[in-house]
Amino acid sequence: MKTYAIGDIHGGLKALIQLLNKMEIKDKDTLIFMGDYVDGWSESAQTIQFLIELSQKINCIFIKGNHDVWAEDWLRDNDVNPIWYMHGGKETMDSYADFSEDKKKKHLAFFESMPLYYIDDKNRLFVHAGFTSMHGVKKEVFKESLYFDRTLWEMALTMDKRIRKDSTLYPNRLKHYSEIFIGHTPTINFNVNVPMHAANIWNIDTGAAFTGKLSGINIETKAFFQSDNLPALYPNEKGRNKG
Repeated sequence: MKTYAIGDIHGGLKALIQLLNKMEIKDKDTLIFMGDYVDGWSESAQTIQFLIELSQKINCIFIKGNHDVWAEDWLRDNDVNPIWYMHGGKETMDSYADFSEDKKKKHLAFFESMPLYYIDDKNRLFVHAGFTSMHGVKKEVFKESLYFDRTLWEMALTMDKRIRKDSTLYPNRLKHYSEIFIGHTPTINFNVNVPMHAANIWNIDTGAAFTGKLSGINIETKAFFQSDNLPALYPNEKGRNKG
């Protein structure tokens, strides 16, 4: 029985299938998805359908990301957020062209059921972006921070590694959890194409929305697996790449 955390998919169903095959997932394994299942490549609706069906066979936990919030709003109220539309929303809307209203309602229910974070029995936190409360995610006043915040990761990257965890200088936010797993901020922004580790945080968004790969990591051993680069899997598309 293994548990894997999987980074931001952004409509790249081909990458997800390739990754799961490389990981050789067994029926008793657990998959924790870090959010942002849609927006980018052309198979967002198909990705959601695949994940719904996958969850009927394998234990899956689906964290909600900011792109999922936007897609949920559109499915519920036909609300087209202009920022969302420019950052992959159009591709998501197009992917639903052949989906029935009944299936769209099922997808909406799937989005609505997603938690904003998950804490396992070893006090490991899984959250899409981060959090700002000094008292942890359960005390977060602005829930949007859980799927938008980047300050947690930025803080971890710039921390002096000589600061001990029992020091008064060690950030309180990091003391609440044994480990923290996030997505949201692509590691390729830092010229790294594999999962990154800083303080007690693991960032497993390796830029699948752009020029990077989709990654999955064994949360115990930290062994990781990756798909091919997404542009190679979708050669006639741009994803969220500009130009």
